Amino acid sequence: MSAAFEAVDVVFAYRGARQPALDDLTLRVPAGSFYAILGPNGSGKSTLLKLLLGVLRPRSGIVYFADRDVGGWSRRDLAQRIGVVAQSEEIAFPITVHEMVSMGRYPHLGPFRRPGRDDHAAIERAMERCEVTEFSARPVSTLSGGERQRARLARALAQEPNTLVLDEPTASLDIAHEMSFFELLAGLREKENATVVVVTHNINLAARYADRLLLLDRGRVAAEGPPADVLTREVVERVYKWPVTITSHSGAPQVVPLRPERRGGGNGGEAGTADGGRDGAGEGSGRLGRKIEAVTAGEG
Repeated sequence: MSAAFEAVDVVFAYRGARQPALDDLTLRVPAGSFYAILGPNGSGKSTLLKLLLGVLRPRSGIVYFADRDVGGWSRRDLAQRIGVVAQSEEIAFPITVHEMVSMGRYPHLGPFRRPGRDDHAAIERAMERCEVTEFSARPVSTLSGGERQRARLARALAQEPNTLVLDEPTASLDIAHEMSFFELLAGLREKENATVVVVTHNINLAARYADRLLLLDRGRVAAEGPPADVLTREVVERVYKWPVTITSHSGAPQVVPLRPERRGGGNGGEAGTADGGRDGAGEGSGRLGRKIEAVTAGEG
């Protein structure tokens, strides 16, 4: 299968930083896949997106889009092929939702061409998909955070791209809209063979919807592959520094954070691991089972 994005031995460091934001990173995003990028705050997720989009250039290594160095693409050509949804953005002047979504057609219009029938159809279709048609005449500034994010996705879909790149797209959404957002992305991947690359802190939704996960830890790849291979207890606890247990939902691994144990009695104890430090398999397993029961029951 061909690659939508590929990064080979990429190193990137911000000016003045002691450590690189990304160090010796290699990845391959198959075309037509749903690819999720995970990791704690500061692990390099947003930096990686900027490198994939050609906004930043690596200190060493190379980034490809559609088998070409991403730096060799013009910004207009990239905009015709890649729709981007940022986590947030500033609106410099008052515009309506319809005007914002219409901006998605700019890469196809050029400087002098006015929108035609196909352009208007793409705009209306994108607004319907993202359930923002009822807000069409409202100023973007009057929308809630979740409504504004859905309008941004509609703008990206109006571009009719074959690749979508999204940075924390559901951070402001309630449960219903978060689920419908991921369902929409999955539908684009399944019905239109679009490539979807999403950065998210929602590990469990990523595991349910994505074909492959990339887990970053301080700028390095901690694990990459199918969700079941990436989200093991050992890997998640090492990267997030928190005790967890792994369950399953519809065949996808689901991460359940646990309350850390207190040892030593009183207030001077240290937080232990999920299995009591793994000292003795049988004893640790028993304590873990009792802990899960207590947490499930809402006890201390």
